[in-house]
Amino acid sequence: MSLKILFSDIYWVFWREIKKFVQQKARILMIVIQPLVWLVLMGYSMAGLTSNPEAAKMLGTGNYLDFMAPGVMIMTALFGGVFGGTTIVWDRRTGFLNKMLAAPIHRAAIPLGKLFSIGFQTILQALIIVIISLFLGVHFVTGFPGVLVMLILSGIFGMFMGGISLSLASRIKSMETLMAITNFLTMPLMFTSNAMFPTSAMPHWLKAIAQANPLSYAVHAMRTISTQGWIWSEIWPAVTALVVITGLMTALAIKLFARTVS
Repeated sequence: MSLKILFSDIYWVFWREIKKFVQQKARILMIVIQPLVWLVLMGYSMAGLTSNPEAAKMLGTGNYLDFMAPGVMIMTALFGGVFGGTTIVWDRRTGFLNKMLAAPIHRAAIPLGKLFSIGFQTILQALIIVIISLFLGVHFVTGFPGVLVMLILSGIFGMFMGGISLSLASRIKSMETLMAITNFLTMPLMFTSNAMFPTSAMPHWLKAIAQANPLSYAVHAMRTISTQGWIWSEIWPAVTALVVITGLMTALAIKLFARTVS
């Protein structure tokens, strides 16, 4: 099968998922409300931290909202990506997955199309967070180019989490079981990362976990771009690690899906 046909198959799976996403008005509303709640309630409740010079030094900025905005972008990608596998379970339950498998479509196009749709949806959600953040007074020191890179990194991380979810969904047939496992994964990932608090303020054991947490790679790169600028010695290692693990997880999702339907 030629690459042109493969890309065409990926596009149509991607487009179907995007159409489903656009039709979910309640979900789109929650995408706006959820980050607003995080930024307003958490951001302003912790705003007093920056009045302490030591705390401000650890945050790397004099505004806690500046510190938190990249973390909220990645937390949204975390929640959006980790539930991506539910589309596989739902398609299997409704019989649509069997119809796709019976069609002359490349098997890898199904997980890839779904992953790209997750990445695209994550970018849209992150863009909404950026707009809300700007209204709340958040300053992105690298301007539009920096915001663009942050959006792309959010999408990549969303695909990483989507890869985990799709890999699980390839093996798990029950929606309830999948939801239970993904819910179990999200909380530890979020609270053992640097999304809301700097690693320098953590105890040594938690700091070690946070430094190995994939979520921390994305947040560190994005926060550096947002609050400090183009410090490539800090950005490139985190971006490289994020891209590598996303590529590995994508390959795993494709392999497990192929085994399930073969």
